[in-house]
Amino acid sequence: MHLLFDLDGTLVDSFPGISRSINHALTTLGRGPVPEEHLRPFVGARLVTIFSTLLQSEDATLVDRAVDIYRPLFDEVGILESHVFPGVPDALTTFRSAGHSLQVVTVRSIDSARLVVRHFGLDHYFDAVHGPHPTERAGDKADLVRAALDLAGAQSGDAIMIGDRAEDIRAARAHGVRAVAAGWGYGAPEELHDARPDYFAATVGDLVAYATRVVCR
Repeated sequence: MHLLFDLDGTLVDSFPGISRSINHALTTLGRGPVPEEHLRPFVGARLVTIFSTLLQSEDATLVDRAVDIYRPLFDEVGILESHVFPGVPDALTTFRSAGHSLQVVTVRSIDSARLVVRHFGLDHYFDAVHGPHPTERAGDKADLVRAALDLAGAQSGDAIMIGDRAEDIRAARAHGVRAVAAGWGYGAPEELHDARPDYFAATVGDLVAYATRVVCR
């Protein structure tokens, strides 16, 4: 089986670092900070989307300035405020021992995504990390799922996408891939259930049990 994992909110709890880095960018640009509870729904969106919304501006120069402030701050400081979700390393070990191939599929820019995966010592579990180039202003996560399938030479029926937001489920659906909602992440339960995943995993252990059942069918 080919397992495709979202990064933020699925493998890594990066919200503390993300929220601090967003607010630092906003205050640097003379805007007020945003309460953390209002920032959580943005995790999983592209930075240009986050900052254009929070700055209430379509000015590409202003939005890009915010992104340029955010990125090095998260990569140097915010990453230190993040941690791998409990149970994830054991689950990845189980999956690799069972012969599954694993890839990361994220809208975090590719260089930052690779940095996060490497920083937490997860890189040896994954065959590849897929994310947009830092200069990309638009894109579809479904395209990254397609790239992962192509790299693995996988059929859609032989893959599972695991993510904590409705966008992860939609991206999987675009290619007929099974979608598992990661209930331990940032997506609200109603958001995930409304997206109609194939399975809602409340815990990492639930994910392992589901993947095992799928393989044994």
